Amino acid sequence: MKQTIYLFFLTALLCIPVSAQKIQTPSEFLGYELGSRFTRHHKVVDYFQYVASQSNKVKFQVYGETNELRTLSVSFVSSEKNIQNLETIRKQHLSNAGLEKMTELNDISIVWLSYNVHGNEASSTEAAMLTLYKLITENSNLLEKTVVIMDPSINPDGRDRYVNWYNQAAGNPYNNNSNAREHNEPWPGGRPNHYLFDLNRDWAWATQIETQSRLKVYNKWLPHIHVDFHEQGINNPYYFAPAVEPYHEVITDWQRDFQTQIGKNNAKYFDKNGWYYFTKESFDLLYPSYGDTYPTYNGAIGMTYEQAGHGMAGLGIVKADGEELTLWDRLIHHTTTGISTVEMAANNAVKLNTEFKKYFKDGDFTYKSYVMQGTKSKKDKLIALLDKHEIRYGYSKTQSVSGFDYEANKKGSMRATNNDLVVSTNQPKGKLVKALFEPAAKLSDSITYDITAWSVPYAYGLKTIASEKLVGIKAKGKMPMVNPMNRNAYAYTFSWNHVSDGTMLAALLQKNFRVRFTNKDMVNSGKQLPKGSLIITRGDNKHIVNFDQVLTQLANAHDKKTETIATGFSQSGPDMGSSEVKEIKNQKIAIIAGSAASSLSFGEIQYFFEQELKYPYTAINSDDFSTSMLDNYHTLILPNGSYGSVFGKSQLEALKSWVRKGGKVIAIGNANRLFAGQSGFGLTSKSGRDSKDDDKADLDEHFIKYDEKERERIQSSITGAIFKTVVDNTHPLAFGYSDSYFSLKLGSTSYKYLKNGNNVVRLKDNQPVSGFAGHKTLDNLTDTLIFGEDSLGRGSVIYMVDNPLFRSFWDNGKLFFVNALFMTKPSMKQL
Repeated sequence: MKQTIYLFFLTALLCIPVSAQKIQTPSEFLGYELGSRFTRHHKVVDYFQYVASQSNKVKFQVYGETNELRTLSVSFVSSEKNIQNLETIRKQHLSNAGLEKMTELNDISIVWLSYNVHGNEASSTEAAMLTLYKLITENSNLLEKTVVIMDPSINPDGRDRYVNWYNQAAGNPYNNNSNAREHNEPWPGGRPNHYLFDLNRDWAWATQIETQSRLKVYNKWLPHIHVDFHEQGINNPYYFAPAVEPYHEVITDWQRDFQTQIGKNNAKYFDKNGWYYFTKESFDLLYPSYGDTYPTYNGAIGMTYEQAGHGMAGLGIVKADGEELTLWDRLIHHTTTGISTVEMAANNAVKLNTEFKKYFKDGDFTYKSYVMQGTKSKKDKLIALLDKHEIRYGYSKTQSVSGFDYEANKKGSMRATNNDLVVSTNQPKGKLVKALFEPAAKLSDSITYDITAWSVPYAYGLKTIASEKLVGIKAKGKMPMVNPMNRNAYAYTFSWNHVSDGTMLAALLQKNFRVRFTNKDMVNSGKQLPKGSLIITRGDNKHIVNFDQVLTQLANAHDKKTETIATGFSQSGPDMGSSEVKEIKNQKIAIIAGSAASSLSFGEIQYFFEQELKYPYTAINSDDFSTSMLDNYHTLILPNGSYGSVFGKSQLEALKSWVRKGGKVIAIGNANRLFAGQSGFGLTSKSGRDSKDDDKADLDEHFIKYDEKERERIQSSITGAIFKTVVDNTHPLAFGYSDSYFSLKLGSTSYKYLKNGNNVVRLKDNQPVSGFAGHKTLDNLTDTLIFGEDSLGRGSVIYMVDNPLFRSFWDNGKLFFVNALFMTKPSMKQL
């Protein structure tokens, strides 16, 4: 009898739906009260997996892994019925965007909530756990009409960098005094990812593994609403939409209006609790690579939510008003707006679907097609980007196309060939194409939160016509590179016109090939070999076993075409034995890291060496650096930063002495201030006004109205604008370039031409071709240096005033950096 009763209750228990079983709160699962400490990433993942295992309303999915091997995941949260029908819902939803062919979705909304893109803005991941719990319990009614996709931490590496540091540094109990160590992070801080990239600026460029992995899932869903949870300074009230101008012109009236409706719903709950907030300030919707704008250009209501706190707040901190801001305060605010947003989605599902469908059907574009000419390497790099965003493309037929000529910055035409890449706005992602490819984004306001120019054809160095007519395209399959061996060749040669050629060079050097380049144009064996062409002679490489096989296999692997020459005697230009055919030596390279360097700039360089060039380097913390170390290196790279504390007078003299002996310095951005005006270096800052002008300007500033001062200050700034520059492509720093280059200028700092050095890239026309530059900066930009080389004894200093590695997306600038490493005055210094 007892056994029968036991079996009855066991059967009854097993028949209880999983969703009806009691699910632990985050606090119960973690073993501590949520908000009383920061949760390490793996425990967050454990909680999301646990809830999915206990509830039929949650599906857990791993979508990738970070550089430091942490899990990237999303959870789908909805009603049990919707979870069972998830794939059908996805396809029906994409049918509204013209990306699937099924019955279109009309009564379920898709909401994507992204947390912790900046690692030290850590409260949002804590909020994600509470939001998940509340959605499947007390707010489960909202899930009938919504599918909520939750990414609890976009940036796990940055988060754990912050959390691990904070848990080590915090007092017990925590100290809410802002002077305490626990409120002041060490370099580089937890904000960026492993490579110190700002992932909230990487959505469009997709250079980082986190972004690349996420986009594969994001593009399968294209949600109606996307929220990116952030934190800001400790004394700010909470921010939510609507955003401030400028809005990009592809943003529809509906998108503008509905973010306001969501904001009003958020305000309702904040008002009830007496919480402060603000809207319509600071955060615009222009730059396409944010977590609010990129989703917006893909049809969503994209929004940023900003809670006070950031890395400074810790578990609790006293604000300027004397009130304490705690981690619990921060996470409950984020939880409230998250659920409020889901509520608005559930209550407006039909309208969201209707307007989403309109977004992808409506498209009255001035430019219908972008036709692009360039080398195979440049086009292949752009194609890789298009594939990440699932943007359609094809190839032109041989025909004449006319429209806006990017090179000339006016109307023009060109003869297109069947090798020219064409991207059209006549596709579901036409609005995204317009935002990324248009020559210049229309600015409704000059005060913006980030750069104002990014046009893809300029960034990738492609000759482009934006046509007002739709240009017909055809598909072309990609053929694998197969280079033949030529055992009778005197030498193999490679072109030099793209950063990927630098990657090939790095691979050759590391496999101990001896590589040369021509310093002058030459013709040999009927082949044109422009300046910079790589030459690998058989005679130089007798030590390489199976020379022809190893070299051609390496070229095939790098998708590089080989040419061969039959003799060392050239029809024109230098012969192979000439001093103008120089050997490229393996370089030992040091890069300054640490507090003197911008973490973002150092990260860009680190990423470039490890992920693109694939070449070794040594990073040295600025606090540990000594000029006595330099004898172990050929090249020293100074990222954008401030180096006054590193190089005092004696250290600067020692640096100069090392350069004279054959060393090379490459200075990027503000690092050039170290050399400006210093004896022995040719760099001089440029001032655009004389003393009388200064006096008048100072006087005028006293009479500017208080509420106009921000707008007045912007007139002395450049917020990421593109300028056309003049290039001396006979200099090794510019090998592989034409006589012009479009540079992305990030600030108004400018330098005069070098009197005795080489002004390789210079700005003559001070008018930007795209983006905002305040009128007070323009005169100061005329006749200024962009990239130059100063020769000092046997060595040199390379000044890179503009940053060619910025966010790793300005692809056409990267070859300048490779040239600076390997082509300019190659060091013969023996270490």
